[in-house]
Amino acid sequence: QVQLVESGGGLVQPGGSLRLSCAASGTRFRLNAMGWYRQAPGKTRELVAIIRTGGSTVYADSVKGRFTISGGNGRNTVNLQMNSLKPEDTAVYYCNADGQSWGKGTLVTVSS
Repeated sequence: QVQLVESGGGLVQPGGSLRLSCAASGTRFRLNAMGWYRQAPGKTRELVAIIRTGGSTVYADSVKGRFTISGGNGRNTVNLQMNSLKPEDTAVYYCNADGQSWGKGTLVTVSS
């Protein structure tokens, strides 16, 4: 059973930046893909970004050019650098591993 622990959420003003981190434990194997999803109040959970072994990435259109995912690639850690944050980025952000394991989430609030 893979355990994922997120950190780095908080309150930030519009236009600001935050960096989320996630560390995986409980496995001796390299994870093939790690990523971030988010769920805003009253909405379904959605993909934010994924990074796969080898470094290929996928981003939601809404965050392209503002967010950068890094890590993965066998290190079993993943980070999400979020710049130019908007109020609509407010959500609970969840770390995911191989499409199966989930962290408990970290709250990001973008508000003035």
